[in-house]
Amino acid sequence: MCPISTVEAEARLGNLPGWKIDAGELVKTFTFRDFLASLAFVNAVGELAEKAGHHPDIDIRYNKVRLALTTHDAGGLRRRISTSQARRIALAEG
Repeated sequence: MCPISTVEAEARLGNLPGWKIDAGELVKTFTFRDFLASLAFVNAVGELAEKAGHHPDIDIRYNKVRLALTTHDAGGLRRRISTSQARRIALAEG
């Protein structure tokens, strides 16, 4: 599957609150009450990512977790994988 353009990706962000396009990646920073809550979220995302076979880049800074979704083998964002994974991550946040 070919990567989608930044314009098309941004048009799809309306139903993904808090997500944005940054340097060709779909990114969001989540804020939690403390480091342990951040780790619990990262572990939940890790389980979802492993099941999907698509792993986000994860940056943990105490109570903030930045996730970046891209499809490295396609050279950018792909419709199906990036947006559906963002929706699954939203469920893990709740």
